[in-house]
Amino acid sequence: MDQARSRLAIADAAPGGVKLLTLNTHKGFTSFNRRFVLHELREAVHAAAADIVFLQEVLGSHDTHAAAHSNWPAEPQYQFLAGSIWGSVAYGRNAVYSEGHHGNAVLSKFPIVHFENHDISVGRSEERGLLHCVIKLPNVVAEVHAICTHLALHEAERRQQVRRLCDLVEQRVPPTAPLFIAGDFNDWRNQAHAVLRRCGGIAEAFEQAQGRVARSFPAQLPLLRLDRIYFRNAQLLRTAVLSSRPWSRLSDHAALTAELSL
Repeated sequence: MDQARSRLAIADAAPGGVKLLTLNTHKGFTSFNRRFVLHELREAVHAAAADIVFLQEVLGSHDTHAAAHSNWPAEPQYQFLAGSIWGSVAYGRNAVYSEGHHGNAVLSKFPIVHFENHDISVGRSEERGLLHCVIKLPNVVAEVHAICTHLALHEAERRQQVRRLCDLVEQRVPPTAPLFIAGDFNDWRNQAHAVLRRCGGIAEAFEQAQGRVARSFPAQLPLLRLDRIYFRNAQLLRTAVLSSRPWSRLSDHAALTAELSL
C-alpha cells in the first residue's frame, strides 16, 4: 500500500489524544534550494492540524536570504510557521554562521513550561542538538516530555548522539512520564530505534504500526528511512507519511505524523 495514503488504527480514539508532526523544513526551500516555499509550507503545516510540531533545519535568521526574497518573513521561520495556531514555541539554535543561524524547533498548542537545548555535536563538522521541552497538556496529570533532534550524517557520530539521547532520557525524563522524540535521524541503516528500545523501552511509531520505520527521503519518491517518531507511556492510534502533494514540493523530506492517546 502507498505509504502516503496509509493509515493504521492501533486503538480507538480516546480522551487525552495528541497528534504529532515532524518535518525537516530544509530552511523553507525545495530540494537543491530551487524555490523559496515557506509560505506554502506554512499552509500545509497548518492544514495538518497537529498539536505538537517538531521542526528541523528551521532558520532563526539569514541576512542573505532575507535580502534576496521580497516575501521573506520579518520574524524567525519557526514563529512564522507557528502563526496563531501554536501559542507556545521553543527554538534550539545549533548552527551559527555569518549570515544567521538555524536549528530545531517545537511548536505546541499546549504550554511549554520549560525547554533546554543540549549540544550533541561531535567534532566540528556538524552542529547538532537535542531540544528538550516539558509540556503541560489539559486533563493529563503528568507533564509530557518532547525532544526534537536532527542527527549527524556520519554513522560514528550518530552512534554517540543516540547514546547521549538515551542519557538525556534516563537523567531528565521520569520513567512514568509520557515521552515523544521526533526528528531527522539520518539513520538510513536503521540502527537508532533498536538502541532506544533497549535503553528506555522507547518504541518507534511506524515500526509498531507497520513493522518497519517509514520511508521519508527524498520526498517525491521516499526510499530512505531517515525520519522518526518515538514514544513511551502512550498508546498509538494511527500513523501517516505525508509525501503526496503539496508535501512532495515543500521539502526534500516527507513529513510524518502520529496520533497517540495518553
